[in-house]
Amino acid sequence: MFPGRTWREYPQRYRLEAVKCSKSGSVYFPPRLVTPGTLDSDCLEPYTLPDDGTIYTFTVIEVPPNQFKDEAPYVVGIIELSDGTKITCQVTDCDPSKLEIGQKVKIEFRRIQTDGEHGVLSYGYKAVPALKGVTTV
Repeated sequence: MFPGRTWREYPQRYRLEAVKCSKSGSVYFPPRLVTPGTLDSDCLEPYTLPDDGTIYTFTVIEVPPNQFKDEAPYVVGIIELSDGTKITCQVTDCDPSKLEIGQKVKIEFRRIQTDGEHGVLSYGYKAVPALKGVTTV
């Protein structure tokens, strides 16, 4: 991960910060500078996404890219948050064979990866099952 990109993404990665259009009520994540179609920027206000939702869809990654090879197999899902916004993130702390579409999850702040030989850590959000009785690993 590049330091400049990491710095620019702090609000969305660390605080789940999006923008909301005061005219249409649409939420945009990652945040945008203008609304699609109208290219209006005056109506966009910071908006913090909720930290709960459901699994909309998911896939199990068996053959990962190099930076995630120690985590395989792992799950990447599209999470529909309680306000209707959809985000893509890793689903962790669960047995992939026990996950179901529609399952409740919480969004938590976690370590995403260690970058480079000096071990620079990158943080962000991941989804974890919210229901009791889900087998954790």
